[in-house]
Amino acid sequence: MCAMTHGLVLSPGSGRRTGTSGMTLKVGADVSARWSVFEADVEPGFDVGAHLHDEAEELFYILDGELDLLAFEPRIRASGDWRAWESGTGHKVVRGGPGSMMYVPSGCPHAFANPGSVPARMLFLAAPAGHELYIREIADILDAPGPPDQRAIAEARIRHGIHQLAPRKPGD
Repeated sequence: MCAMTHGLVLSPGSGRRTGTSGMTLKVGADVSARWSVFEADVEPGFDVGAHLHDEAEELFYILDGELDLLAFEPRIRASGDWRAWESGTGHKVVRGGPGSMMYVPSGCPHAFANPGSVPARMLFLAAPAGHELYIREIADILDAPGPPDQRAIAEARIRHGIHQLAPRKPGD
């Protein structure tokens, strides 16, 4: 980690784009030990799939468009469509638009998907820093020629303390 004595100012559109993942790294472990920040473009039909992190906390803030959002432990962790999940206290998936925010503590099942016909855009923070290593690894696997290597994806998730509870679906 770099010891910085100055802050960081980025112009709109700047940062490091991660393959075709739609993620642009704004601040990562090379700048901060505490968190990584991304701007994410979420294409119509994209579904990250319900998952949880052993240690990471995340925060999602919608800038444009709409996303279906989940951040609770469901009564039953059905492996199919997480959008039908409900918590023991009656929480359900929420559709959020610009200004909506989702906070996810470590160990909490969560997901987001773009149900609309236009791209959505969000600011995404992960703590501690270093989530960009996982994003890069997954992007490299998904951007490789041919069908995605599901075993490599599963191994990357395990290395980064991520447990997939319901399948991920790329955009159309």
